Amino acid sequence: MRSTPPPASRHPGGRPATPRTRRSLQVSPNGASRLLRCGQGGRCRECGNRIEWYPRGTGPQRRPVRLHPHELPAARVPASCRWHVSSGAAYPAGDGSHWCRLPQAAVCPARDAAPVPGELAGLRRSLAVNTRRMIDAGAFTPPPTPAQGPVPGNGVQACRPARPIVRLLYVHYLAARPVDDIQCVAQTRRRQRCTNHLLSGGALPGTWTLLPATAQSGQLALPAAVMAVYDLAGIPYAEQLRWRAQRCPQHAAVPTAADLAVADWEPFDPLHHHEHVHARLPTRVRRPGPAGQAQTAVRP
Repeated sequence: MRSTPPPASRHPGGRPATPRTRRSLQVSPNGASRLLRCGQGGRCRECGNRIEWYPRGTGPQRRPVRLHPHELPAARVPASCRWHVSSGAAYPAGDGSHWCRLPQAAVCPARDAAPVPGELAGLRRSLAVNTRRMIDAGAFTPPPTPAQGPVPGNGVQACRPARPIVRLLYVHYLAARPVDDIQCVAQTRRRQRCTNHLLSGGALPGTWTLLPATAQSGQLALPAAVMAVYDLAGIPYAEQLRWRAQRCPQHAAVPTAADLAVADWEPFDPLHHHEHVHARLPTRVRRPGPAGQAQTAVRP
């Protein structure tokens, strides 16, 4: 017994029918990447819950969008939070059906300041419980919430942005983690993700600088005068391409190595990422003063 009936040999009019060859979705064995760009699975960097990445169907940049992996009844989701997937791309609107997709940011339990509609409060609570279970089991470590962390052995606090702004190929990007923690996305011979970082192996580093907080083309100006940017415009062009591909120096020399994760670069938007703008360079440190007051000093 066959699950799929054999195709008819002739059309209803008597004309011979040519059966079409069924092809399944698979990754090309000769391709440099092993990622399916449509519905690429992953986990939220803030809460650890599962997400799916889809390219944005509208807009000039088509940057990926994080969506909740399950469909929800459209009646429970406000109209401003409804998304739908069509032909492998995500669109910020409903498609007229009774089901829709939801952006992960709307129900992420790590974003306490974000308002949550009443219909989605239950889903957010269940995601928060799942996050707590993963933390207790050691399967997930939440990122540090403050932008400043302690420096071992000195008893001082250094300004270390958790999500720095990086100037790469003369375009501002928002990194997903501190500069020295950006991990390579290539696959090793053991079919695991490379544990090296972009600054490992004697790679050329960038420089922290204060640039005018002016908007890029088509964006509004920022209220701040300057912002701290990790500038990579001074390194060679090939090194900037390596940074944008998010590969360590070893895997940058092997272009046939596969990718096991999506690059974490996010185009910087001053309207959505204004909380990550810092007007002070991270080369300064703060020493605890009397009565808990912080004193600023320059790191030697």
